[in-house]
This record gives sequence, structure tokens and C-alpha cells, in this order.
Amino acid sequence: MRKYERRRVLRGSAGGPPRAASCRALRSGSMAGAWMPAPVSGKLVPGDPPSVSRATRRLLATVLSPAMAAASPSVFLLMVNGQVESAQFPEHDDLYCKYCFVYGQDWAPTAGLEEGISQITSKSLDARRALVWNFPIDVTFKSTNPYGWPQIVLSVYGPDVFGNDVVRGYGAVHVPFSPGRHKRTVPMFVPESTSKLQKFTSVCDTPAHALAHWLSCLPSWFMGRRPEYTDPKVVAQGEGREVTRVRSQGFVTLLFNVVTKDMKKLGYDTGPPDTQGVSGPSPPQGLPT
Repeated sequence: MRKYERRRVLRGSAGGPPRAASCRALRSGSMAGAWMPAPVSGKLVPGDPPSVSRATRRLLATVLSPAMAAASPSVFLLMVNGQVESAQFPEHDDLYCKYCFVYGQDWAPTAGLEEGISQITSKSLDARRALVWNFPIDVTFKSTNPYGWPQIVLSVYGPDVFGNDVVRGYGAVHVPFSPGRHKRTVPMFVPESTSKLQKFTSVCDTPAHALAHWLSCLPSWFMGRRPEYTDPKVVAQGEGREVTRVRSQGFVTLLFNVVTKDMKKLGYDTGPPDTQGVSGPSPPQGLPT
């Protein structure tokens, strides 16, 4: 009885020929390939791969491609939002602010606004005498290289004694590198005229400084314009800055909320978030954080 059952096991399905020779050949290693089910008869045939339709291949490519892209990203994202909070300009009032972003060749904006212009604001009535804008910032960048990390360029304008809009300050600062909430106080400056009249009046002694400043402004007043950059983005660049004469004037406070994505997967470690100095009111006038 046991011999009969053993013979039935060695026979193929549906009473086919015995496979003892094939089993001996597989044990001896003379037969290459793996045992796979044949598509019609259901028999185990060595080296016959299963057939895959084109629709199945397309479905697998659709499902696996996003997963493979997520596992090995080629770009990282930098999401920035916040606000141009306030400013300190002791000598000026009724000012508005423009901002724009400057970034490298490997960077590209994917969402949000790269530039904006705020409303005109007047000084507060408290002891700080701050100019409050609370103007929102919201932009997203993508890049493959941290070189050329985005900078925000600020330009503040206000009326002169004749009602003309003149520049009251330029400034620039990098977007914070680490994720989190950040507060930055940007020192502002204005370009000065290099006219011969100003060079002559600048050598006056201290009692005559007020008169010298008034005299140096006469040509600009008569011509209706003040020294300013044709493109504010040059503030974020180093080329030609060594030949520019500037004067410090005021501060602007910015708030940033920074989020990064896939930077660590590409090998960049931005470190812990820097959240120092984000709470509390703006600093007293003339004092940066």
C-alpha cells in the first residue's frame, strides 16, 4: 500500500508520466532554472517566466514611480511665511515698505509672491514711536543646491518736504537657514550723493554740519530727486558696493516662519531651530535685537 501511494505521488497531475527522472536531474544540478507553473496545463516547467501584460506593467509603473521618487528626491523645498512687522525711523514718518527676494540660479519659486508693497503707516502714539505694517510674506522655493540661499531685500519710502516719494532706507537679510520661528532686525541705509558740493561741505567742522547737510541737499531739492538705486536688488549683491557711499538710517523688524522638506534626505543638516528672541514687543527705537 505504501509503495502504491509513493508511485502516485511521483506521477504528474491527471495521471501524467512519472517525474522521478526530472527530480533526480534537479537534485544533481544538471537542470537550470526554477520550477514555475505553466499557464495552460498547470504543470511545473523549468525556466518558463510568467507572462505580464502591458496594462499590468503600466499599473506597476504608476504605483511604484511616486514611491521611488519619494524615496530618493532630487530637490528640496523651502517654505517661508511671516510678516514685515515694524520699523524705527526717528527722523521720518508716513512710510511704506517694498520687499523682493533675491536667490541663486539653482533656485525657483513654486508658490506665493516674490515681491510686495505695504500700506503707508504713521508712527504709533506710545513711547516707542514705531511704524507698524504687519505686512504678510508667503513664498515657497525649490532647489537642488543651497548655494544662492534666498535673501529678502527691503526698500522703505516716504515723502520729502515737497511731497515727493524718496527712499528712506535699503536693507537685506538671508532667510533663516533652520526651520522654526525667527525674528530679524535689519539695519537700513541710504546712499549719499558724491557731488562736489557735498565733498566740499563735508570738511566743515562740527558746528557747521547742519548747514553742510542743508547745502548738500540743495541740488537734489532743485532737481526733485535723491540718490537711490535703479534696482534695489543690488543691495543683496557684493559687486560694486565698495564704490558706494551710504549712511545708516533706521531699522526694520521681520518675522519668519520657515519650513524645509527633504533637505536631510539630500544630505543637508540645518540643525535645531533658532527660536530666540521671537516673543515680546519690538525693540526700542535705534536698538536692534
